[in-house]
Amino acid sequence: MFFFFVGGLEQQVRLVQKSGAGRCIACGSRADLVDYDKVLKVFFVPVWRWPGKAPLMHCSSCHLFFPPSASLPPPPPRMKAEPHGMRCGSCGRPVEPEFSFCPFCGAAL
Repeated sequence: MFFFFVGGLEQQVRLVQKSGAGRCIACGSRADLVDYDKVLKVFFVPVWRWPGKAPLMHCSSCHLFFPPSASLPPPPPRMKAEPHGMRCGSCGRPVEPEFSFCPFCGAAL
C-alpha cells in the first residue's frame, strides 16, 4: 500500500504596508513592504494559515519574498560639477575630479 502526499508550504501577501519601499534583490524591480501569511496546502487546497512574524519585502514581478535589510539601497547622491572642480554629493566639500571616493566622508562619487 502506498500513500502519496501532494502538498506544501507557501507564503502569501496579506497586507501591503508600504508600496515601492525598496528594490528586489533578484530582478531589481520595485518591491513592497508587506505582512504575509504562511499557508499549508494539501492537494493544492489551503488547509491552514498563520501570520508571519515580521514584515518582508515582496517583489510583484518575480514573486520573491526577502527581508527588508537585504533590499538594494537607494543610489548614492551624485556629485555636483563646479568650474574649479567637483563637490561631494554627501558632505558638499570640494573634491578632485579624478577621485572615485570622497576623501572626507568616504562616499562614492
